[in-house]
Amino acid sequence: MGLSRLAALHGVATSFSPSADVTVPVPEGTVVAVLAALGVDATTPDAVRDALAAAEAAAASRLLPDTVVVWDGEPLPAALTALPPGTELTVRLEDPVAPPPPPMRVPATGAAPTVSGQDSGRTAPPPRWWTPPPLGIHRLTLRSSGARVESRTLIVAPARVPQPPRRSHGFLVQLYSLLSARSWGMGDLGDLADLAAWSGRAFGAGFVQVNPLHAAVHGTPTDPSPYRPSSRRFPDPVHLRVEAVPEYGHVADPAALATLRRRADELGRAVLDKGALIDRDAVWALKRQALDHILEVPLTPGRRAAYCDFLATQGQALDDHALWCALAETHGSDWHTWPAGLRDPRSKETARARAGLMDRVDHHCRLAWLTDCQLADAQRAAEDAGMAVGIVHDLAVGVHPGGADTWAQQDVFALGMSVGAPPDAFNAHGQDWGLPPWNPSALAARGYAPFRGLLRGLLTHAGALRIDHVMGLFRLWWVPEGRPPTEGTYVSQDGEAMLAVLVLEAHRAGTVVLGEDLGTVEPGVREALARRGVLGTSVLWFERDWSGTGRPLAPEDWREDCLATATTHDLPSTAARLTGDHVTLRHRLGLLTRPLEQERTEDGADTAEWLALLTRLGLLPEGTDDEEAAVRAVHRFLLRTPARMTGVWLPDTVGDRRPQNLPGTWDQYPNWRLPVADAEGRPVTLEELAASPRLHRLMDALAPRTAPPGARPA
Repeated sequence: MGLSRLAALHGVATSFSPSADVTVPVPEGTVVAVLAALGVDATTPDAVRDALAAAEAAAASRLLPDTVVVWDGEPLPAALTALPPGTELTVRLEDPVAPPPPPMRVPATGAAPTVSGQDSGRTAPPPRWWTPPPLGIHRLTLRSSGARVESRTLIVAPARVPQPPRRSHGFLVQLYSLLSARSWGMGDLGDLADLAAWSGRAFGAGFVQVNPLHAAVHGTPTDPSPYRPSSRRFPDPVHLRVEAVPEYGHVADPAALATLRRRADELGRAVLDKGALIDRDAVWALKRQALDHILEVPLTPGRRAAYCDFLATQGQALDDHALWCALAETHGSDWHTWPAGLRDPRSKETARARAGLMDRVDHHCRLAWLTDCQLADAQRAAEDAGMAVGIVHDLAVGVHPGGADTWAQQDVFALGMSVGAPPDAFNAHGQDWGLPPWNPSALAARGYAPFRGLLRGLLTHAGALRIDHVMGLFRLWWVPEGRPPTEGTYVSQDGEAMLAVLVLEAHRAGTVVLGEDLGTVEPGVREALARRGVLGTSVLWFERDWSGTGRPLAPEDWREDCLATATTHDLPSTAARLTGDHVTLRHRLGLLTRPLEQERTEDGADTAEWLALLTRLGLLPEGTDDEEAAVRAVHRFLLRTPARMTGVWLPDTVGDRRPQNLPGTWDQYPNWRLPVADAEGRPVTLEELAASPRLHRLMDALAPRTAPPGARPA
């Protein structure tokens, strides 16, 4: 009981429920290991007793929790209204220049009545003693009548994030897979801007959603997954359109650039004509050489001033990131293997190394700036094309354990732990994603500054932000190093505080927020997200009446506050789903857990139910044997739902049968390395997409209801 109580006080689960009628205990060794990662010793009965006594005493002595969240226009939280009479509160504002509110004192008559969390959307006047601080993340100091002083983080957030200005549709694409005649062997930010400009003008598209563009851990080979980056704070310069850098035309050796350009064309042709995989390492090798030439060109005074502004805005975070990049060039891409002194970003040895690497640090800062500029160009192209939202960027759930973020912010990561997923119907063995989680208490102690900085960087040039595994704002499945995913456990954090930071930063940026809330979702999480205006994700094949008939959900019964789509990067394409090709692929790779015929029969029955519904609704007059018509019918169905946003997986527009990522595989399948291709597997360029009759037929099914006045085919 002592260990269970201690675990509960620190948000560590001692059991979990994979389904409503099943409870699975967590191994005691897992609980002990997770508590150790949180700085709590539970290795012996005496240690448990001492830690429990300390935790309970600390909880009993606090007047307020570590973080207090106040939602603008809503009742104060119970913790504030229950403060003892005579307690004095002072607020140190986030903006040091703004005049602080006057000190506040809880009167002897008590505070205003509170309302329950379920009724928090109701408006109620605050207590008379409360002077509302402005929106922001402030520091709240309390002095009780007993002369005790406490200091807490105070988050004052708007009630909701910005919403899409109107219903819209748009493309979903993995940017690397979108090759054009101008890209250097993989899709780049120039291609993204072009896709946005074309789809916005030609089809009235309201957005383009891309994969995470975070900085990768470069090595040999680079991990191709965009969901396991070195840093989520800064983008990867591999996405740069080299020719679009203003200094490109002023290099001292243009012949060298021309040679690199020809080699890049050869890379692209190998992918497009010969069936080669996208080779990120080869692409970066060429771009790196080209950028070395470009960065030798002096900046004009105006460009220099803009760069200096960027450096000032990014501050220590950029300096740390650039220094990690410079050190990785010499010592390798996993900081755990560096000389001992360099493993600490604040050590004297690291300071000396930085002084000796000043040119390389500036080099990597310049690359971050150039990439930031092209991200801004892409969003500007989307806005100029009339998009209601623009570019939807993606926030991965975590970072590589050896990368820049974990090196620079070791104090807020639970090193030795990995994020994953418990066993479920999709994967009986659970999942270990190899991503160290944030330490919730350390993050709170920093006033959520790392999370805030991350969001501000991503939101700067975004029309919307998609958050992968958005449930992670509330809890994550932690797997101790050396243990299988089945021996993990859930660790909770202050979900309301995380959500308040997200809402505040999205409000400041004027950015829509989408949450990927597929799979196992803790009760109440979807409701909490919806209350704050965070849109969910609804995938057609999963939308059934699970609490009733189990049949496909009628379009009018779908939720409004969501992005509705037929598939995602982790799921089969629509053509593969309709034809059953995805079952055949999983069988060929040995991923099925049941006999092939049983899988085919069940999958065929599922598809047949959906096709029958599409036929009954009059969306498939061509008949169920016409695969292309069925793809169009699926998207017509999505438009009949009340969803605020409708996503079209770009490979679906040309009948691509291959998934971009096949969960459960590593080297068995070319995850994250496939170009967009047609039904026969032939790669299709952006230029060919724009001229594709199949794509135009699909978009014609969407455009009549969504295109703005004056839109016309390309």
